[in-house]
Amino acid sequence: MFRPARRPGRWATAAAALAVVLSGLSSAPATAAASPQWQRLTPPLTTPWTNQVSPTNALPDYPRPQQTRDKWQNLNGVWEFAKAQPGEAPPIGRSLGERILVPYPVESALSGIMRHETQMWYRRTFQVPNNWQVGGRGQRLLLHFQAVDWDATVYVNGREVTHHTGGYDAFSVDVTDALTTAKNQEIVVGVADPNDAGGQPLGKQRQPGDGIFYTPSSGIWQTVWLEPVTPAHIDRVDTTPDVANGSVSVTAQVGGPVRQRVEAIAYDHGRVVGRATGEANKPLQLKVDKPHLWTPDDPFLYDLRVSLSSGDSVGSYFGLRSISVGKTADGKQHMLLNGKFVMQLGPLDQGFWPDGIYTAPTDAALKFDLQQEKALGFNMVRKHIKVEPDRWYYYADKLGLMVWQDMPAMKDDVEATPAAQVNFESEMHRMIDQHRSFPSIVTWVPFNEGWGDYQVGRIADEVKSWDPTRLVDAESGVNCCRSEPDSGRGNIYDDHTYTGPGTPTPDATRAAVDGEYGGLGLKVDGHQFDPAGSFAYEMEPDSATLTKRYGELQQRLLLAAQQCGVSAGVYTQTTDVEKEVNGFLTYDRQVKKMDFAAVRAANQAVIKGATGAPVKGPVASQGTPGIDGIAAYPFDENTGTTAADTVGGHNATLVGGAGWTAGHSGSALAVNGSGQYADTGAPLVKTDGSYSVAAWVKFTALGDGFQTVVSQDGGDHSAFFLQYSGADHKLAFSFVGVRALAPMTPEAGRWYHLVGVRDAATGQLALYVDGKQAVSRNVCLGEASTGHTVIGRGQFGGNPVDYLNGAVDQVHVYDRALTEQEVATLYSSGV
Repeated sequence: MFRPARRPGRWATAAAALAVVLSGLSSAPATAAASPQWQRLTPPLTTPWTNQVSPTNALPDYPRPQQTRDKWQNLNGVWEFAKAQPGEAPPIGRSLGERILVPYPVESALSGIMRHETQMWYRRTFQVPNNWQVGGRGQRLLLHFQAVDWDATVYVNGREVTHHTGGYDAFSVDVTDALTTAKNQEIVVGVADPNDAGGQPLGKQRQPGDGIFYTPSSGIWQTVWLEPVTPAHIDRVDTTPDVANGSVSVTAQVGGPVRQRVEAIAYDHGRVVGRATGEANKPLQLKVDKPHLWTPDDPFLYDLRVSLSSGDSVGSYFGLRSISVGKTADGKQHMLLNGKFVMQLGPLDQGFWPDGIYTAPTDAALKFDLQQEKALGFNMVRKHIKVEPDRWYYYADKLGLMVWQDMPAMKDDVEATPAAQVNFESEMHRMIDQHRSFPSIVTWVPFNEGWGDYQVGRIADEVKSWDPTRLVDAESGVNCCRSEPDSGRGNIYDDHTYTGPGTPTPDATRAAVDGEYGGLGLKVDGHQFDPAGSFAYEMEPDSATLTKRYGELQQRLLLAAQQCGVSAGVYTQTTDVEKEVNGFLTYDRQVKKMDFAAVRAANQAVIKGATGAPVKGPVASQGTPGIDGIAAYPFDENTGTTAADTVGGHNATLVGGAGWTAGHSGSALAVNGSGQYADTGAPLVKTDGSYSVAAWVKFTALGDGFQTVVSQDGGDHSAFFLQYSGADHKLAFSFVGVRALAPMTPEAGRWYHLVGVRDAATGQLALYVDGKQAVSRNVCLGEASTGHTVIGRGQFGGNPVDYLNGAVDQVHVYDRALTEQEVATLYSSGV
């Protein structure tokens, strides 16, 4: 890993009385009339705030709302910049050839560089105001970095003052002893960022960005500032609400050998409502008069003043709220806010910008996305594998949005090394510690869809031990992608289904959520990052259709909440992001892609409707009795292009050259895996109720592809698939997003008897192989479909897919759930 070499030499330390004068936030002194200048470059898309950014107003707001002090100096602005070479000595006292606007990532247009670098130098000077009285027995000077991606070495006046790894957590250093008596003090920062060539947490950054991964952000990407403090000072204020006792626990984290007394005072609009005193580094229980709880509808915050006997004092705030999982009246586990079930509904929020990439161009822009989410009627937001500046969480606190905070993932397709795992856990622990006092954060999400996951159960337990007051979502999308098998740990079972939403059900200890669904897309000319590469999970032709489809998804989510006990839904996503065009807003935040009033109404209907009385599921129908079912295809013709339905009136047509072969009994349908199947010409079963399908099947060849034996077409995808899952190398009975997988791996050239049973009354999806139940999955809702029942293929994305390569015989379709005994009887009969 690149780390700048230390420059040798002696540097004077701070004198007892420094007499230096503040002269603003200028960068290094000009050395010539033609010295380089910062220039705003042209981003792929321009946001409403792009042209507001300049060297004089680069994120000038105080960056730490939960620990404020009156005196501080912002070091954002123009810095000198240069590409670095491995092992290169730091450029102490040497002007660099380019100019960069901090804190915008080097790859961004707003930085003025707009290229990727893996190793780089930053340099500037600053002046310490003489009224800060820094040095000697006076104040100490802290240098703060909110975030640098990824490996940073900091020098002040040639002395290495700190080295930090971690792209998403803040770090600080006392630089007092590195100051000189000179007017200008020099800072040099060396940064190395291997991006996706390294094993560190990096979220969705990739070089180059593509698909669901995006342009990387290297270097300094959050605010840099100076702050004078007393020698004994508060490093962090931790607040933990206790709703049951109407109090808050306040811990002033203070370093140093001298014990300090702490006073904490709570205010309600300037009126003192609580006070507590005690020792530093120990929790103080501060009771408040007439506790006012924080909720999304009423995001009330108390002001807080915390002071030390040393004279140090900081301003802060807190909210009183609890978050838990517990049983509601229907006997199911739900997520509870302040002891009550509140349906949590929000968007997936990636936090990317076309002009600043990881860094919002202005504070108003940072707040804008949250304001839009609130206007859309959401009460929650999932911050997706990125950590935002503290001001983002402050606005979530103020606006009333619950936050699920993801840990930025390691690379998705590489197994984490032991060293990478140690680093991941260390950075995640720091991230949690630094954000534990924001009342809006209600859930920690350590892993997503298997990206860099390992020992998921242990990590979930570890996160819970670090912060027992919040929920832990052990793996978001545990049903998806590269996820490890469900560990059963944490407080939440999290389903990802596109377009979905999925219909998971709570278990004995965990709530069930739709951690991702949706992804409905619309291309808006003139507002696409990459028009040729734009994509979505389901593309719509216009805003009206997009809004209508969104409403349909929300109606299904409400049904999942009412019938299945789903506690939350996360829709993909707030804005378009690079090639993804599935946002409520375009990537440049210039165009609203849906009717926001209609979206708000749909969202509010879900939140309010989910908290009402549970809705009973479908009443079990007796269905048609008998072992033959409502349709049966023996495939005994052995000639022609029609297969008779010997029970009903829906003869099947052979399509694409499908033919005949020797069957398990008589002849059978033969298909070659390429466009051949049999179409029954009708939807044989109501797929939102109970049904069963049975077939004998023999595979000519098996591999990594899917092969569907029987399915029924829907509008976009099959309502069910009786199939071979090439992703798992297992036989399966599947819904989109859910597969009931048999434990054994099938063999080519052998006949198997498969029966898929959907019992709507119990919510079970069961697969029987050769007369015995192989697996059962709890899937609450089925999907209504009016497409044809077909034999030998499936449907996905509106297209025929997953063609069978083999033979099918004795297909039976039932309008009810078969019993275990009936399945065994059917298998024994051979038909």
